[in-house]
Amino acid sequence: MPTELAIWLPDLFFVLLGAIIGSFLNVCIARIPAGKSVVLPNSRCPNCDRAIRPYDNIPVLSYLMLNGRCRFCREPISWQYPVVEALTALSFWTAYAVVGLQWKVVVLVTFFSAMIVLIFIDLNHRILPDVITKPGIVAGLAFSFVAPVEDGTARFLSSVMGFPITDSTVLSCLDSLIGALVCGGFLWAVAEMYYRIRHVEGLGFGDVKLMGMVGAFLGVRLALLTIMLGSFIGAVIGLAYIKLAGKDSQYELPFGSFLGIAAIVAALRGAQMIGQYTNLFQGL
Repeated sequence: MPTELAIWLPDLFFVLLGAIIGSFLNVCIARIPAGKSVVLPNSRCPNCDRAIRPYDNIPVLSYLMLNGRCRFCREPISWQYPVVEALTALSFWTAYAVVGLQWKVVVLVTFFSAMIVLIFIDLNHRILPDVITKPGIVAGLAFSFVAPVEDGTARFLSSVMGFPITDSTVLSCLDSLIGALVCGGFLWAVAEMYYRIRHVEGLGFGDVKLMGMVGAFLGVRLALLTIMLGSFIGAVIGLAYIKLAGKDSQYELPFGSFLGIAAIVAALRGAQMIGQYTNLFQGL
């Protein structure tokens, strides 16, 4: 029994850590758009402004024990709080399950935390705050020194240009930098073309910086996959929502939320998806 428990301890650790971090992410989601501190004051009910007691702030469990209502004013608590906590716990555990105990798991849980905050802020407010995307680009570049990006673009380009690079750290940093520039630049070019043709803004500059961040963390290939997946998810879910909700074609969809979901999928399964896609065409 002790041996079996020891085997499950890392899994339990990442689930609990994710749930705790998810509780903090809820604070970020609520306060960053309002320009408030995410540190002080302590968590409060958004309806009656009473401070939430520590035993009422247990991720997911407190929501269930209180039947989704504030202990003091009995007003409903948004479903978003337990969902964010559960999603963060799941994403942390999945990151560990995929890459194990190595530096890469630190990179992934950091990346997933930022994506979850951006997903829900964009869903609620249609903004992607610079306070997350800009430091996120820097973080992605910095992490490339300790956790290889392994995109392959830098190795290919250096070989084509006649001075092949073999140092893995240099290749990782270049892959991160190229990913940020190419993918952020690609989305900027799409947005600019759309504006020139339609004379309306189709994408915000926040989406461009978001993709710069994704490129810095994941490299060119997975970031481009993120754009493809995000566009597909947005088309399916967005068109369905517009039709069912009776919105018109000018309704602003949270494209950043779709990109954030796609980025998490690409980080976890992107390499396998690209490999399967390549094998499919090689077999034709």
